[in-house]
Amino acid sequence: MTAKIAYDDIEVGTELPARTFPVTRAMLVQYAGASGDFNPIHWNEKFAKEVGLPDVIAHGMFTMAEAIRVVTDWTGDPGAVLEYGVRFTKPVVVPNDDQGALIEVSAKVAAKLDDNTVRVDLTATSAGQKVLGISRAVVRLA
Repeated sequence: MTAKIAYDDIEVGTELPARTFPVTRAMLVQYAGASGDFNPIHWNEKFAKEVGLPDVIAHGMFTMAEAIRVVTDWTGDPGAVLEYGVRFTKPVVVPNDDQGALIEVSAKVAAKLDDNTVRVDLTATSAGQKVLGISRAVVRLA
């Protein structure tokens, strides 16, 4: 696969389509099984509260993976992502109800680089709080 977005068609400031990703307790259990991260803060409300958290929280890597989907959906090619890094600023708190939590992600092209690459800056929030800081990806376009 190759990116479907042409480098020459992109300007600094181009906004990617924003997305909202639901997070439920069931999704966290599925992610724990896939990743091998069975830390009880991600599925056991009693334990999470005993260690000082407000409730069960999403895995940081789960949150990071959901956020980059904005970029991979935009490019049409997950392999177009050359670099990706974030700082975890706040946890995504996932209540035990039918709705869970939402991760809202927006992104824009922050810089045009060499070799048909761009830097994309992402903003991810949940419950009105920024959950990822300095979230950036370098992407190779067509």
